[in-house]
Amino acid sequence: MTTSRTVTSKPIAAPAAGNKLPWSPLLALSTAAFMGILTEALPAGVLPEMARDLSVSESAAGQMLTIYAIATGVSAIPLIAATSAWGRKQLLLVAVATFAIANVVTATSSSYTLIMAFRLLAGIAAAAVWAELVGYARRLAPAHLQGRAISVTMAGVPLALALGIPVGTFLGGLFGWRLTFGLVAAISGLLLFWIGLSVPAAPGQKAGQREPILQALRLPGVVAVLFTVAAYVLAHNVLYTYISTFLDEYDMGGRRDVVLLVFGIASVVSILVTGALVDRKLRTLTIGSAALFVIAAVLLAVAARSDLVVFASMILWGLGWGGVTTLLQTAVTDAGGDRGQALLVTTWNSFMAGGGAVGGILLAVLGPTSFPFGVLALMIPVLLVVVVARRHAFPAQRPNLH
Repeated sequence: MTTSRTVTSKPIAAPAAGNKLPWSPLLALSTAAFMGILTEALPAGVLPEMARDLSVSESAAGQMLTIYAIATGVSAIPLIAATSAWGRKQLLLVAVATFAIANVVTATSSSYTLIMAFRLLAGIAAAAVWAELVGYARRLAPAHLQGRAISVTMAGVPLALALGIPVGTFLGGLFGWRLTFGLVAAISGLLLFWIGLSVPAAPGQKAGQREPILQALRLPGVVAVLFTVAAYVLAHNVLYTYISTFLDEYDMGGRRDVVLLVFGIASVVSILVTGALVDRKLRTLTIGSAALFVIAAVLLAVAARSDLVVFASMILWGLGWGGVTTLLQTAVTDAGGDRGQALLVTTWNSFMAGGGAVGGILLAVLGPTSFPFGVLALMIPVLLVVVVARRHAFPAQRPNLH
């Protein structure tokens, strides 16, 4: 039994030389992340139309997102353990193929039950994708550029939220939701060829090499990072899930698209900044990310009746949120290796699914004005943990960099 800080990723090829990154495989992996998030969240943008065509309530249609997120969170650890001997590229290809099939079924079936079954399978496939992306990015890049490689790979997540879903929603209104899901399926099919051609193969682990995933909780820094993941993701999803309700409370519902566009643009800026600096400034960026979200929540709590304040808060929130995927993925893998990554997948998706439930309770009990206060109750402890956990979880100097 070991509690060492060893990263279990194995080289799959000679890393990129000098200061160069292998852009084609990294962008293919980023597109896989993009498709995973788009497959999960696209129903949110066309929910009324899907509910009507499938003859179910909007609440029932909304469970298409819930079942996907729960499947990802619950299946991550057992799936990673069960497929540890598989070739990693083989696993990634199977997962992307599952996205394609699930979207084909959604685009063509009139059975709510069948669609839900394939949404569940797609959620399980997403667990495999999230578990592989960071390990691949680290293997493909030289040590001093691993953080930047992770940033490129994980950029697909906020880009899907900021750009993919609004575009999918627009196309759904223009051409219908079924054609939109069909287009997502076609892109997933093309992605299979891209991964097949550009991403190098990587071996699985032999039975004697496998270490129990839960033992990573004993590694210094892992619990602190996972707490940060849980509270940050929960805070974000409490507000993001009910952003329309919150804006309606302050008579800004008619400008929701502009508000979300501002948030999306700020998120993209954050991705770019994080990618450029994460290898040298992980701790500083993480503290800044949490602080920006705290400031945004304070502004929304005390002055949301001002449109200018709302837009300023969206900018601050987006700047904090856009790079957080890269920051926390890098931190947990530095602390716990591939096993830490598996725990992050479970934690992230479980608390993402919980955001809707917690936000719903706040809405029912205290009303939409309570959302910023709920964010503060979660994010102030996050900021404190990041500041205090400077030795192992969020060190000033990342390990294994020279």
